[in-house]
Amino acid sequence: MTELPAPMQQWLQHLAANLRYSPHTLAGYRRDLALLAEQAGSLPLDRVGQGHVRQYLARLHAAGSSPRSLARALAAWRGFYAWWAPKAGMPANPASGVRAPKAARGLPKALSVEQAQVLLDHAPPQGADPVALRDQAMFELFYSSGLRLSELVGLDVRYAREAGYESRGWVDIDAAEVHVLGKGGKRRSVPVGAAALAALRAWLQARARWVPDSAAPQDAWALFLGRRGRRISPRVVQLQLARRARAAGLPTHVHPHVLRHSFASHVLQSAQDLRAVQDMLGHANISTTQIYTRLDFQHLAQVYDQAHPRAGRKS
Repeated sequence: MTELPAPMQQWLQHLAANLRYSPHTLAGYRRDLALLAEQAGSLPLDRVGQGHVRQYLARLHAAGSSPRSLARALAAWRGFYAWWAPKAGMPANPASGVRAPKAARGLPKALSVEQAQVLLDHAPPQGADPVALRDQAMFELFYSSGLRLSELVGLDVRYAREAGYESRGWVDIDAAEVHVLGKGGKRRSVPVGAAALAALRAWLQARARWVPDSAAPQDAWALFLGRRGRRISPRVVQLQLARRARAAGLPTHVHPHVLRHSFASHVLQSAQDLRAVQDMLGHANISTTQIYTRLDFQHLAQVYDQAHPRAGRKS
């Protein structure tokens, strides 16, 4: 990837050091800023105006970028200029007030309760391979607590603070809670269910064998590790979950966010408490959580069609 202009690199460093954004989020911002730098070309960043931003979005849309991708890029540009425009003496944020093309909002993919049970009802036997124990603990925790992928891989075995290192998130087995630092540096605590706790305890017994004596703090404290004793990468989690889903015979591609969606949908079906689901998911705006009410209605409609004596459609 082409090196970003210095102001953009400084903003990313600010997000990492002061707001503690995850590497996954920073990588996305880096890609979006690279688009802005590419579109601006030889035009200095402090000469970019609102008209330019609209033109850049139009070009990218015409080249095939989706409305969702453009909205994400625009948010990154807006955040960058909100931080840098005052430092550069610009009169205003050129990305402020610009709207990306609207995307049709589809329903998030979620497993049925039965599919979730099929996926997770494969508890490894006593003395199983540590990989199987680790994967079971990860997947149970995803479904139990509705974590984002970046939040799960960032978890530590407990809160740790030492020279140059402080935990972003950690699990508290005794309190049956997980504490995470979500989007925007917002911290939240989420309950951990009994099945996830049992899987975590089994994994923690095996985990000690994977931690080398010379491990750096970010690996030594990590809850989930790879075979080499390093903190597990998001890509490994994705691959292991996809492999488990195929082995379970599930008809849909299952990625970590599907388990987060399934958690939200199933809790809402049972509890009907939108605010509680919002808090557990870490959504800043309840309108983001409200999409799950559509999933819930979809579930109720299916139950109605199956159960009501006059719901059947005439051919």
